[in-house]
Amino acid sequence: MTDRALSVVRAGALTTVQDLGRPGHAHLGVPRSGALDGPAAALVNRLVGNAPEAAVLETTLNGCAVRPRSTVTVAIGGAPCRVTVDGRPVAWGAPVRVPSGALLDVGAATSGVRSYLAVSGGITVEPVLGSRSTDLLSGLGPPPLTDGTVLPLGRSTQFHACVDVAPQAAPPVELVLRVTPGPRDDWFTPAAVRAFTSRTYRVSPASNRIGLRTEGPALERAITRELPSEGVVLGAVQVPPDGRPVVFLADHPTTGGYPVIAVVRAADLPAAAQAVPGTPVRFVAVRRR
Repeated sequence: MTDRALSVVRAGALTTVQDLGRPGHAHLGVPRSGALDGPAAALVNRLVGNAPEAAVLETTLNGCAVRPRSTVTVAIGGAPCRVTVDGRPVAWGAPVRVPSGALLDVGAATSGVRSYLAVSGGITVEPVLGSRSTDLLSGLGPPPLTDGTVLPLGRSTQFHACVDVAPQAAPPVELVLRVTPGPRDDWFTPAAVRAFTSRTYRVSPASNRIGLRTEGPALERAITRELPSEGVVLGAVQVPPDGRPVVFLADHPTTGGYPVIAVVRAADLPAAAQAVPGTPVRFVAVRRR
């Protein structure tokens, strides 16, 4: 058995393996998946000397704890949290050396939702359709971590960034999502369309990797007949029968039968990954480019 591996001691509420995802397979019904906060995942990979496509661990709310079987360099970013090695505090947002057999504990997020753990060499579970990402909707990729899981690691380059701490975007106090209207905004009343971009919503606790659900004013339909299923994209804002918008995230279905009132700019989606339940949400209409 290789000594380039991590043993999972505490899996946390939901910890998954994620990389850049598997784009280009929507025609097969396969979502993109990948790290919800892509910039945070890219940064921690860079801090430990990994390539951008290296797989990392994405934790949810209460972190995880792992024990490496050889000495590794790690970095934790995304949602701020307390990080310890064998009970001693170490840096968040900077490279940290973890000796073989030591316990690395990524604590609960103090703000935000998802933290990212990169390990020198990357997580090298078997890829599926070119990606190592866990997809909660389709079931592709490795299952969410459980206590006792052993994760193989790639070969380390032995080079990492020399920084005390790397600046990272703070989780949003208010989530502002720029949206391009359509393609089905005409299925809603003019009053509903105005409400969508003028009223404030809040992030629902029912949000997950598939979609950010909202609580707030229901959007009234002008056309009430059934909509045949059609393709939907990352960032699509679908409105189910309860009238509350849902923003599709990385594990979203590739088709849907509810009208899409708008599409969120891709650059705004990482912040959505870090918005805790109750965070105010505003949709701001922008022109088509």
